[in-house]
Amino acid sequence: MFESIKNLFIDTGNVSLFTARFFKEIVKPPFQTNEFIRQCYAIGYKSFPLVAITGFIMGLVLTIQSRPTMTKFGAESWLPSMVSLSLIREIAPVITALICAGKIASGIGAELGSMKVTEQIDAMEVSAVNPYKYLVVTRILATTLMIPILVLFADLVGVFGGYIGYNVRGSMGLYRYFSDVIEHLEFLDVFSAFIKTFFFGFFIGLIGCYKGFNASKGTASVGIAANEAVVAASLSIFIIDMLAVQITDLFF
Repeated sequence: MFESIKNLFIDTGNVSLFTARFFKEIVKPPFQTNEFIRQCYAIGYKSFPLVAITGFIMGLVLTIQSRPTMTKFGAESWLPSMVSLSLIREIAPVITALICAGKIASGIGAELGSMKVTEQIDAMEVSAVNPYKYLVVTRILATTLMIPILVLFADLVGVFGGYIGYNVRGSMGLYRYFSDVIEHLEFLDVFSAFIKTFFFGFFIGLIGCYKGFNASKGTASVGIAANEAVVAASLSIFIIDMLAVQITDLFF
């Protein structure tokens, strides 16, 4: 028990130092622009198909599942606004972030872990290349930027999926459906949900890089780093979401 608590404090301190180093390195030249753009492509563009499919299914299933209850209470006309609010405020950001935690955090953890095990990171240091700036800073920045964009894309596709789900047993034009959605959306609904996605992206990249960059020697540590990155990133998403909901409810 004492050893577990001791390790928890040690890990917390190491993560804090790792994070502080990120904010220190981010403002120091040279800037690895080409690597940053490559990571944005790998993290963002290559995740679009998975996010699109998931977002569409979320909107479709939520609409079909909610229709019987809404119809029972005579509130079927509220279905478009209810589905869109649920998607934009909570479901789409969290589910998209969890998908990215599974795909991106594990990929970063495994990639950096394998580089650590095969001593490629040590070779970069010998070659006068800052491996932290090249490998870590670019990936964290890329996830921080691309996760919000992916969430916005999931919101749009999810609302369209809700439109398809509504017209399975009903009839409503596309213009009227989206007009109803926009009419019931408020600025704070979109703003609060959008802001927390930056924190989702930051911690997904930070945890994936930390676990991979600090992997121990041995090939087994690569799989361990990837697995721990997914678990820790997923847990951080739920914690951030809980805090964001409390802050939004308190101030808005």
